Amino acid sequence: MHFSRMILQLLKSRRRPCQGLWDASRLSLRVLPTEIDIFGHVNNGMYFSIMDLGRLDMMVRSGVWKTLQAKGWSGVVSAETISFRKSLRLGHRYDIDTRLIGADGRTVFFEHRIVVDDEIFARAYVGTRLTAKSGTITRDDMVEVFGAPPEDLELPDWLIEWSRNNSLPSRRQPAPHDWR
Repeated sequence: MHFSRMILQLLKSRRRPCQGLWDASRLSLRVLPTEIDIFGHVNNGMYFSIMDLGRLDMMVRSGVWKTLQAKGWSGVVSAETISFRKSLRLGHRYDIDTRLIGADGRTVFFEHRIVVDDEIFARAYVGTRLTAKSGTITRDDMVEVFGAPPEDLELPDWLIEWSRNNSLPSRRQPAPHDWR
């Protein structure tokens, strides 16, 4: 279901107005029956899938999607965190506000807000990495292709620390599971 919805959003986003890479993006949606749980509200795990749509819309409208496709690059989520205030229920109309908030050596960070009538219902931070067959794309590679971020843009210290503390070893290193 999510794949189909992403393809549909990709097609819709191509018809929406262009925007700058560093501009905040807004995507308006409605809660679907497939997104709610047995308690009648959007399932907590579904929020991240919904936010995928916000990032996709932003990438398409800013031209990043076309560039990624041309270079053979792909984005993969490396870490994410979310906080909730209020529940979205079936049929609720809401907006996903998305903005790029910076990058460290290998990770690009996005902030997403689920907003109803200009009130934040949920907020998430998502770290993504750009990859190619040759491996992870570095910040220098990204700056070369997409340009430097605005000078006044600085990742919050807590987000850098969270990313460092939350990360797992590289996929080339062992990560043993020892709960047994």
